[in-house]
Amino acid sequence: MLTAVRVLLLRRPVLAPALVLVAFLPTRQPIVTWPSGDPLDSIWEEPVDLPSANLFDGPWGSDRAPDPDAPFTLLRATAGRNKAGVLATDPYGRQWDVKASVRDAVAEAPAEVVVSRVLSAAGYHQPPVYFLPTFTVDDGQSSAASGRTRPGGRFRLHSPPLKDVGSWSWRRNPFVGTPPHQGLLAILLLFDSTDLKDSNNALYRLSADGDVEHWYVVRDLGTALGNSGRSGSRGDDAGRYEQSRFIAGVRNGFVEFGTRSAHPELFQQRIRPDDVRWAGELLAQLTDRQWHDAFRAGGYAADVADRFIRKIRLNIEDARHVGAVEGP
Repeated sequence: MLTAVRVLLLRRPVLAPALVLVAFLPTRQPIVTWPSGDPLDSIWEEPVDLPSANLFDGPWGSDRAPDPDAPFTLLRATAGRNKAGVLATDPYGRQWDVKASVRDAVAEAPAEVVVSRVLSAAGYHQPPVYFLPTFTVDDGQSSAASGRTRPGGRFRLHSPPLKDVGSWSWRRNPFVGTPPHQGLLAILLLFDSTDLKDSNNALYRLSADGDVEHWYVVRDLGTALGNSGRSGSRGDDAGRYEQSRFIAGVRNGFVEFGTRSAHPELFQQRIRPDDVRWAGELLAQLTDRQWHDAFRAGGYAADVADRFIRKIRLNIEDARHVGAVEGP
């Protein structure tokens, strides 16, 4: 979890030691391995006081949030399968990666912000992400009032001391088999997160005052909470999530999950009940207020948030008691 000290350090970027790149895959970025093994806190830090965490503003606080009233300047468009987005700058000189869907401009953004808030509170590193339902694009005229309003989405801040240097592999990293690694997969499955590609994992280098930290981060979390990555109404997402099956049973000492993920090799016959219970006990510490704050941060209406939270709590209880009786 990001501490106040680290937030202060992020204000002053410095040079960091060179990386060793050991394997290049046919994806946007290489898989990166550091010169030596990273400590466990590169992927997870035990929360100091989880029930007091701010899940509305997140660990980066409200001062780093995008200004909903400020005009943004578009730098260039970004695109991917079924998705579109832009890079934009605000009047304060900050650069933002804005993700939206082609036909439903906020389809994935709310879920991504919610899951990011929960992961960061639970001790998993996350970059600064926020949600705006709309934002104003400066069209170059003299008055900001002449700008054009367009659908918003997930805003991820580019912070120079926090440098994205590549991707990391779920199956080849220093933490495979540890409770935080296995628990992270369990938490993502609890949220019905299905897009568990290595390319959605970001390796960050955090440099400050001559020190370097390495962060193993799961990003692009929008295909969760019933969202399959296809266009559709938010109400349908709630219905799909309510009908989703988290845990199917336990066989041969491993948890069987009822997921739609295209990457079953990451968790089938790999995650034990102790790991899932570890994750369940972690999330069980979050209060009702915190859950609602996380969904407010993602722009959800209160009645829709209530539906998601009821199902999440059921999944958490399943996680806490998994393995009591082995079998489907």
